[in-house]
This record gives sequence, C-alpha cells and structure tokens, in this order.
Amino acid sequence: MPAGHPPKDAAQARRGGPAPAVSGGRDDALDGEAPGRVPPRTARALWWGSAGLVLAVLGTSVLVAGAGDGRRPAVAAALVLAQALALRWQTRAPVAVLAAGAVTGLAVWALLPAVTLTGALLAAQITLCVLSATGPRRLSAWALAAMCLPAPLAFTAGGPTGLAVYLLTVVLVWTAGQWRRAQQARTRAETRRAVVEERARIAREVHDVVAHTLSVMVIQAGAADHVFTERPEQARQALRAIETSARSALGELRLLLRAFRPDEGEEEVGEPRRPVPSLARLDELADTVRATGMTVRLHREGTTEGLPAAVDLAAYRIVQEALTNTLRHAAGADEASVRVTVEEECVTVRVVDNGRAPSGGSGTAGSGRGLLGMNERARLVGGSLRAGPLPGGGFEVAARLPMERAS
Repeated sequence: MPAGHPPKDAAQARRGGPAPAVSGGRDDALDGEAPGRVPPRTARALWWGSAGLVLAVLGTSVLVAGAGDGRRPAVAAALVLAQALALRWQTRAPVAVLAAGAVTGLAVWALLPAVTLTGALLAAQITLCVLSATGPRRLSAWALAAMCLPAPLAFTAGGPTGLAVYLLTVVLVWTAGQWRRAQQARTRAETRRAVVEERARIAREVHDVVAHTLSVMVIQAGAADHVFTERPEQARQALRAIETSARSALGELRLLLRAFRPDEGEEEVGEPRRPVPSLARLDELADTVRATGMTVRLHREGTTEGLPAAVDLAAYRIVQEALTNTLRHAAGADEASVRVTVEEECVTVRVVDNGRAPSGGSGTAGSGRGLLGMNERARLVGGSLRAGPLPGGGFEVAARLPMERAS
C-alpha cells in the first residue's frame, strides 16, 4: 500500500459519511439549490435590522405624506407595522412574507400615492433579497418576475423615471442576494477543501505509524521463529509483543479508514521520510518557537510512553498548530504556555498565549484553517477541542483526546 493512500473501499465509504462539525454546516449549495437554514441568531439580527429599516424609512414617509389627511395615515401606518412584524418569518417562509409585503405595500401606496411605489414595497424588496440569498435559485427568479409585475403602476405614477427607479431597485436587491449566495458557497467550498487536505495529511501520517508497527511485528515474528525450539520463553515474549503491536495497529487503521485518500500524485517523488512527530519531541518544537524570541513554557503530567500512536500524533499536531497560530496571529504575544496531561483514559492539551485579540476579530485564530485542522484531528480520535479568547486577555486552545477509540 503506497504511503499516504488508504484502501480504496475505505475512502469511498468515508465519502458517504457526515460532514465534520467544524465545516460550519452540512449543506451543499454549489449546484444552485438552497444553501440551507439561516442560524436563529442571524435570523433575529436580520429581522431587527430589516424591521428597523422599514419602520424608519417607510414609516417616516407615511407620516410625512399623510400629514393632515384624515384616517388614511393611521391605516397606512398600521400596514407598515404589519410589514415589519411579518419580516420576523422572512427566513422561514420567505414566499409568504414576500406576498404579504407586496399586498400591504400596494395598499399603502393606494392610500397615500405621495409615497413612491418603490418605497411602499420596501419590505417586499428586503424579503426578495433574503429569498435570493437563501432559497432555490429558480424560486427566487420567479419571485423577481413577480416583483416586476407592478412596474406599469410605477410608470403611471412617476413616468419613465419612476419605472426605471423601481425596476433598477428590484433587480439590484435580487442581485445582492445572489452575490451573498455565491460568497457563502465559496466559503463552504474552501472549508470543505481544507478539511479534505487535513484528512489527507492525517492519512499519510497514520499510514507511516501503522507501517512502522507492522515492520516491528515482522522482525519479532522472525526472532520468535528463530528461537522457538531452543528458547521457548523468549519466543513467547516475542509472540506477546506481536499481539500487542497488532492491537495497536488495528486501532490506528480504524483512524486511517476515517480519512480521505489523497489525490494520486500528491506526494512528492523521492521526498525523504521524516521522523513521526510525537509528544516526546515537544522540547524540539518548543526550541523552534523560542528561536523566534517567544517564551514557551512546557508543563507535563504523566508519561507519554506507550500512548496510542494516533493520539500521540494528534496531540503533538494540535500543540504545533496552536503555537504556529500564536506566532502568526496573536498581536503582541511574547509568551505561550503548553500543558500536556496524560491520564489513564485521555490526554488533555492546553495552549495559552498572552496576545491581544485583533481589533476586528474575536481571537487569535478565528475560524481559519488552523482551528479547522485542530478540530479535525481531535474529532478523528474521538476527542473534542475548544478555542477562543480568554476574558483577561490571551487565547486558549484546549483539547481532550480519549485513548479508548485509538487503542
């Protein structure tokens, strides 16, 4: 089996598995279908923003245009309030909200012709933008066509200028939704690509670990055969070592089968093999970071000998990526603390730096590829990872890696 290439059947089986939690969602919208549900927090923020815009712009226009005009302004204001309330469901039922916004908007315009048709249909235009960004493309195209139907009314009220303003506004809001849709699709595609690349890297490393274990088993089997008659006790020890190595290799293979097979030709020909990283080499890693001028403090509890190779490798890579993120993204960081605790059932890793969060971000690594890779490594050994800024300053990466699944 070539290095870095899991069995073909396993790779195909993995392709049918669920998407990782760190990808930000399970929706595949690159084919033009709906990108998926809008998160509740985003939906609430969208409602407050759009409702405030409708009340501020259209509500003010109704009050100004209907001043001293009897009961019509009160009815129109009630319709504007209904539009704002209906926007609460614009992400759940955009078609119904769009229809309600169009009907109430036309009623407002009929009551107060001084309010432009474009302004009266503001709520419907906002919903059209949301539908264009989150709904199926064909449905949003039909909604765009429906919003163009009142164009003759805009021409009647405002002439060619009114018609042009109305049609241009409708097309622009629909186009804005399409732009947002394409932006989200690109983000999801980049996230999926980063996950695949990280899995390919994990597959190559775990393959190297398993290949080494199997090589040791072959040597031990040869030694057992050589001394089987003359020294049976030594032969039994070799057989027991083979059993232990085989169990470890099976655990590593289970992790290997969870990763994608890298593309053919991805591995460079003639590239020399490097020693497999492990927690035993943390001092070398810390010295590399200290060479940049940063202070790195290492704290170890428990022994790292005899750890399942996949857990050992995952813990090392998480520490490595966390320190790399500190160097690259932690503003003003000059110190990092690494704590590794090995217990009977799990390995815990905690990396903390004293950097400041960027003024426009939420932490050291945000949601970039560094955190995505660390999450993927923790997930593949059955563990968990959390990362984020600390209340008193600095950034923390903490991982818990259980040993039962990999052993």
